[in-house]
Amino acid sequence: MTVRVLIVDDQLPFRAAARLVVASTPGFEVAGEAESGEDSIEKARDLDPDLVLMDVNLPGINGLEATRRIVDAGHAVVLLLSTYDEEVYGPRVAESGAAAYIPKSTFGPDLLAEAWAAASGSVSA
Repeated sequence: MTVRVLIVDDQLPFRAAARLVVASTPGFEVAGEAESGEDSIEKARDLDPDLVLMDVNLPGINGLEATRRIVDAGHAVVLLLSTYDEEVYGPRVAESGAAAYIPKSTFGPDLLAEAWAAASGSVSA
């Protein structure tokens, strides 16, 4: 099974980096990208990804609210990402419905696969 990933970030350099991480992770592929919270909700509905990598700070609807809406609609598992330390947003992860919070500084193929396995209950990607 290939895990289809929607990357949501308003910064092109991070979207490019995230594309590389997804492409470098066996069993994962990029389904699409979004630059705002509103766009992420529409694309989650239209593209039906398995996983959404959601930046917390987005223009318009922030990543926490967009996550809440995507999870409530049953579209995908969401992992929140940010440059802020986990202490800043970690407690708000559960409130948003996100499966986990990953600091952008530690995001890579191994962590992506581990977070997906934990969130989806699968042994491997």
